[in-house]
Amino acid sequence: MGKYFLTLSVLKGPWDQVFAAFWLRYPNPYSKHVLTEDILYREVTEDQRLLSRRLLTKTNRMPRWAECFFPTNVAHSVYILEDSIVDPQNRTMTTFTWNINHARLMVVEERCVYKENPDNNSWTEVKREAWVSSSLFGVSRAVQEFGLARFKSNVTKSTKGFEYILAKMQGEAPSKTLVETAKEATEKAKETALAATEKAKDLASKAATKKKPQQQYV
Repeated sequence: MGKYFLTLSVLKGPWDQVFAAFWLRYPNPYSKHVLTEDILYREVTEDQRLLSRRLLTKTNRMPRWAECFFPTNVAHSVYILEDSIVDPQNRTMTTFTWNINHARLMVVEERCVYKENPDNNSWTEVKREAWVSSSLFGVSRAVQEFGLARFKSNVTKSTKGFEYILAKMQGEAPSKTLVETAKEATEKAKETALAATEKAKDLASKAATKKKPQQQYV
């Protein structure tokens, strides 16, 4: 039996904006593991629903104990199929994703439903479900645990990337990434240390100038 994951979240943007951001979310500072995206199929149905299929290439590194099962040249690439159904009349978007390689090791299937938040139509509600399974004899449970942990980490990146694109669309300054924040903190620490060093030198110089040699009397 595989692992199941469910989470509910909210994106602070109206549904039509979230729908547009969905197609613009790559690249962003949180999606460096996404290498390519290609549209394989697209159709508008008679009831005005948009059906799409895309192929994504990602570089989610496998754990070292799993790499021995696969050739070196393919161990770091994952191919993902993404089907989506956009229903503008009911203002919903449903996506299905699953990996088409490394299925011997693990299969991760995800279903997301984007719809207007019932309490605030300026926000969009996201229901995300995932199923992680493995048929690898003897270690399937460990593989599933690893896959679930990796999936949760990627959900965090995906949400931050979505929020980054939405902020740009809304004309706001996107929140800084952890790397940018750490870099700024490092630079600020260097500036503070340099200023403290200069101040210490200045105080030492002033103290030496004011100090007079003491006269000794016999």
